[in-house]
Amino acid sequence: MKNSSTVLCYKIGYYISLFGVATILLWIGAFKFTHTEAEGIKPLVEHSFLLSWLYKILSMQGVSNLIGVIEIAIALALIVGIFSPIVRKLAFVGCTITFLITLSFLFTSAKTYYYIEGVPVTDFFILKDIPMLGFGMISMNKPK
Repeated sequence: MKNSSTVLCYKIGYYISLFGVATILLWIGAFKFTHTEAEGIKPLVEHSFLLSWLYKILSMQGVSNLIGVIEIAIALALIVGIFSPIVRKLAFVGCTITFLITLSFLFTSAKTYYYIEGVPVTDFFILKDIPMLGFGMISMNKPK
């Protein structure tokens, strides 16, 4: 990236991605505090070998609230990470773990894949975590 316009485009893209991911995490994290979302994520979480144990120690709403707190904390860490390399590294770890767990739902949840008019489809809201995982991984290094 020697060309100054290339560097500028990279910086703009980085910050659009950062604030985009942070906004989505804040929004989805806040929604986790609703009964509707707690019910909505239950089939995904209860079939997850990584998360199903949470229902043994917390209520349905408690599990959803915990996930919401984690998502909001990661969003805030992404923003604070602009100014703090240590917080940026924590945000990187949080993003990577969160999005890998969410993507694992594609393989652990019942009725993840189904056919519509002969085309295999999935719950596409989970697929948003693929580029979000990618951003989380590159967020370790902020553009100079």
